[in-house]
Amino acid sequence: MSKEVKENTELTMDAAVEAVKRRASKLRTGKASPALLDGLMVEYYGAPTPLKQLATIAVPEPRLLALKPFDRAAISAIERAIQASNLGLNPSNDGMMIRLQIPELTEERRREFTKMAREIGEEGKVAVRHARQEANDELKRELKDAEITEDEHRADRDEIQKLTDRYCADIDQVVKAKEAEIMEI
Repeated sequence: MSKEVKENTELTMDAAVEAVKRRASKLRTGKASPALLDGLMVEYYGAPTPLKQLATIAVPEPRLLALKPFDRAAISAIERAIQASNLGLNPSNDGMMIRLQIPELTEERRREFTKMAREIGEEGKVAVRHARQEANDELKRELKDAEITEDEHRADRDEIQKLTDRYCADIDQVVKAKEAEIMEI
């Protein structure tokens, strides 16, 4: 197998694992984390703007997020964006900063979040398997064009499968850790 095919496959699989980690970090666990607000867009002067560009986010207590906007005029827009998101958080402000109290998760809600974590993991595995399929297609093309032999093709396919198994195991670990974090009381 060409070194390029293997490197591209590994990069794609790495990206899939990182995407799972990033998406899993956004799931609420009952603890305050600035990652909860990643990707939250605020309508600021008519343009959707990432919250991170409008305010600093701090975690002064385990169940509290504090947002200090750079521009006080953005407070109401930030509050509206948080309420419109499906995070289940209720913002309160004192004119200077916004506080988000992270509520305790119910058992039912915890189970819902673990189910979401499993779905995120499965989507990541699908991406890894897709990368495997692309690599195998490239190997078939190389075999057809007589760039590699049958034995090399078989060995390379086995190597790609080992990579797939390793990255799927990594995704399983990420999901398992997130489920444990969610179910922790």
